[in-house]
Formats: sequence, C-alpha cells, structure tokens
Amino acid sequence: MTGPGARDLDGRLRELEDKEALRGLLVRGWRALDRKDWRAWAACWAEDAVLEFGPWGTTYGREAIRAVVEEAESGLPSMQHHILNLHVEVDGDRASGIGYMWFVAVTEPGRESSPSSMGGPYAWEFRRGPDGWLLVHQRLDVAWTSGGDALGAPGPGGVPLRGPSASA
Repeated sequence: MTGPGARDLDGRLRELEDKEALRGLLVRGWRALDRKDWRAWAACWAEDAVLEFGPWGTTYGREAIRAVVEEAESGLPSMQHHILNLHVEVDGDRASGIGYMWFVAVTEPGRESSPSSMGGPYAWEFRRGPDGWLLVHQRLDVAWTSGGDALGAPGPGGVPLRGPSASA
C-alpha cells in the first residue's frame, strides 16, 4: 500500500505498538514487584524518575525509588499488584497513562484476617529512550484500605507497610 493512507496506517500501527509496549512495561514491572525481583522492577524506571506516593512523600531517582519500595515491601510474605482500567496516550517519544491500583498483601500467612488491601488512582509519565519505554514519573494516591491499615500497620518483623521514615 502506498500514498497518504499508508502513512496514516503506519502511524496508527506505531501508536498501537507503543501502547502495547507501555502496557507490557507496567505488567512486567508489577509482576517483578510481586516476585520481589527488585532489579527487574527498577529496570522499568528511568535514572531520573520520580515516585509520588501519598504516605511516603516524593522520592527521586531510580535507585532511591527501588530502595524505598524494597524496604517497605520486603517484609510481606506474599503480595499482588493489580493495575485496573489502564489507559495510555502516546505523543512521539513521550507518553502518559492513568489506571487504578488494587494491592493485596499477606502480612501473616495462614491467618484469615491476614490479607490487607488498598487501592487508588495511578498517573504515569513515560519516555522512550534507546532501550525502549521507561517510567519517568508515577503518582499514586490511596483512596481506600481494607483488612486493616495496609499503609501503617507493621508487617512481619515490625516492618511498616508505609515505607521507610526517611523517605517521607
């Protein structure tokens, strides 16, 4: 196919491929979180990334973000991060996205009252670089919690779910 329709088709195909790559980045990253594969999760973030998470404040830089999240979630025996109602928009080598978080954590295995959960809206910004798409900014607000205070209750070993106090 040649002519103006071909250029339009190429652009639409590129946009679909970019949107799928962004969805894949988030799924790959959040599955890595659940496996506590901190290196794989951190690889989804740009070096100069920013994480805004209400209870933790703002954290700057890939390694600082990894350290804050690893410390906060390392004491949880099991967890699942769900991204719901994901929508992304691509503008060249930049993109933005929105979605909802549903996070479920087991704090004490074998106890029915053990699971805690929380949810809220995500907002993301992405940048395409030589190695593909990376997260450059994430804002996450907590809209609800269930099964105890999933943010403030200490987990096993007294590890607070809200993250290290130095990051606030």
